[in-house]
Amino acid sequence: MYNPADAKNMLALGKMLLAEKNNAATSAQQQIEELKKVINYHDWRYYVLAEPVVSDLEYDTLFKQLKKLEESYPQYKTPDSPTQRVAFTLTKEFPAVQHLSPMLSLDNSYNAEDLATFDTQIKKLTSLDSIDYTLEPKFDGTGISLVYENDQLVRAATRGDGSSGEEITNNARVLRSIPLSAAFSKFGIYKIEIRGEVLISKTFFESMNQLRREAGLKEFANARNTAAGAMRMQDNREIAQRGLEAVMYHIGYAVNTQNNNLLARKIESHQQSIQMLAELGFKTPLHDLFVTHSLDELVKKLAKWEAQRETYPYEVDGMVIKVNRLDLQEICGATAHHPRWAIAYKFKAKETTTTLLDIDFQVGRTGAITPVAKLQPVQLAGVTVSSASLHNEDYIVEKDIRLGDTVVVERSGDVIPQIVRPLPETRTGKEIPIIFPKNCPVCDTALEKTETEAVWRCPNKQCPAQVVEGIIHFVSKNAMDIEGLGRNQVKLFYQENFIQNIPDIFQLPYHEILQLKGYKEKSVQNLQKGIENAKDRSADRLLYALGIRFVGRGNAKILMQYVEDVEDLKNWTPEQLQELPEIGPTVAQSVCDYFADEANLHLLHQLKAFGVNTQSKQNSQELLGDSLSGKTFLFTGTLQKFSRNEAETFVEQHGGKILSSVSKNLNYLVVGENAGSKLAKAEKIGTVTVLSETDFWAMIEG
Repeated sequence: MYNPADAKNMLALGKMLLAEKNNAATSAQQQIEELKKVINYHDWRYYVLAEPVVSDLEYDTLFKQLKKLEESYPQYKTPDSPTQRVAFTLTKEFPAVQHLSPMLSLDNSYNAEDLATFDTQIKKLTSLDSIDYTLEPKFDGTGISLVYENDQLVRAATRGDGSSGEEITNNARVLRSIPLSAAFSKFGIYKIEIRGEVLISKTFFESMNQLRREAGLKEFANARNTAAGAMRMQDNREIAQRGLEAVMYHIGYAVNTQNNNLLARKIESHQQSIQMLAELGFKTPLHDLFVTHSLDELVKKLAKWEAQRETYPYEVDGMVIKVNRLDLQEICGATAHHPRWAIAYKFKAKETTTTLLDIDFQVGRTGAITPVAKLQPVQLAGVTVSSASLHNEDYIVEKDIRLGDTVVVERSGDVIPQIVRPLPETRTGKEIPIIFPKNCPVCDTALEKTETEAVWRCPNKQCPAQVVEGIIHFVSKNAMDIEGLGRNQVKLFYQENFIQNIPDIFQLPYHEILQLKGYKEKSVQNLQKGIENAKDRSADRLLYALGIRFVGRGNAKILMQYVEDVEDLKNWTPEQLQELPEIGPTVAQSVCDYFADEANLHLLHQLKAFGVNTQSKQNSQELLGDSLSGKTFLFTGTLQKFSRNEAETFVEQHGGKILSSVSKNLNYLVVGENAGSKLAKAEKIGTVTVLSETDFWAMIEG
């Protein structure tokens, strides 16, 4: 897009525009186009390179001149003009939007042994002896997805649950490090979705807090939460004051006008994709991205980065390792949770010392008893820590942790505080050994522990703590996402006897809630609306919301692709469930145990009676049918009739399942043009049916 050497020409053009602002010989349209070009260049210098070449006064003068011309000649004002970034608006709602491809999480590693295991797995999946990996900072910010169509920014969204996020386009347009237009068409790309992180630099964050201290305001806790909160502000004028920057580091989807996937043909490696984004004016980790050719080289580079992490201008909590070649990434595939071709290496957590004051034994929704340490409040990694995890009784005994100890506390992955060890040399003799309870601290039921677990559990399913935590899980954002009914509200309604079980959510006494402190007509109406909206959530979210042990969001989605109704799972055996992708024996047995309980089936019947959706939409679409039910598919190569994404959606709508890689669980491999190694792998397995695109559509029509 630009070259730093362009500075001389851009400065000359800017001075000429300022000198000729009243020159009628130059058309208004030409002046507007040239002003846009100059201002965009200076935005790039300032917000992407952090190397401005003009004063604020010169920049403001150019900007005002452009704004004045556009006001006089509105026919020449375009959506990608720099003036349109700051068309400040109020956004009252952030609607949910589907990502063009899933924004998965990353698997984590903490040492060289983890990386060796990862390297071995990659070599096994690709059948190669040597792999090139890229290495780049793992930014501690908030995820963002950008969609460009015909070179124009058309949508921005939060990460959300990975499948969908909240649309924040108006807010994203304020960030000057996000180009409003980018010449993707130069690379033959018509529509593209790119991912990145919204950050606040350490310097800017400290300056913000300094100003807040001087104004007597509460300081922001940390840069990441400040950035995440800013991107969901209703008034984007506030966002402009937060110093937010967007660093883009991944292309998730890219097609040409024929909807052919271009990643494999136009861009061969992750490094090339980052180079392309940088060339188009995006802020990227290009200058901090390294390609390593061996595991030893990778480990050495990681050690060097960890040693200098504090000198980096942004908060980073580790490094991300990715297979460089995109065709190999495709071969490796992904689980429901994370891509197999990438892994995060977490830096050693930051530590501090404080005093252990007390222990709070908490009861979770599965009855697990978790000891939580109450600490003398201490600053750690930008936040005040006053409690930390102690995991379980074995952990306390093994570490010999006592009340009154001076303890070392770390934020594991810079997020979850935990006690690492006590400092026995500081003991005075007044420290008290910790006695783990024999009975539930809430309902007094005798605790139980199996030989295979280190966790003590309360077996009483009616234990108030388990009931409340189960309801909190049911209404949580990743489950039924009931607006206006969070943790505090659930606890309050339980105390007031409004909610004693999950079905009670759908028959709340709203007239009585109105009598509670803090509730008014509008808030109660919003609560009622949130509960009504939850009835239409997808069945996989309901399955996850039920809180079945070991069933996460990914497993719930997989399970609901093989049944028409949540209740149908009662007809499956553990052996049948284990035949499904990603479903192991532990998950299978847990699902069967849950649906063998008549109380749980009664709960489902109650939810159905209240109008809660329990049916899988893709299996209940009678017009589409379920002709592919129970069949698994994988597409490779370039398709001609539809894009791969459209073909996969078509399969799922007809009851089929899309797998992420070639395996014995795959029924059909549909091969387009320029098919890669998946075809060879399928032929080697021998049980996979290989179809041409023509064969595939003939099957559908049949």
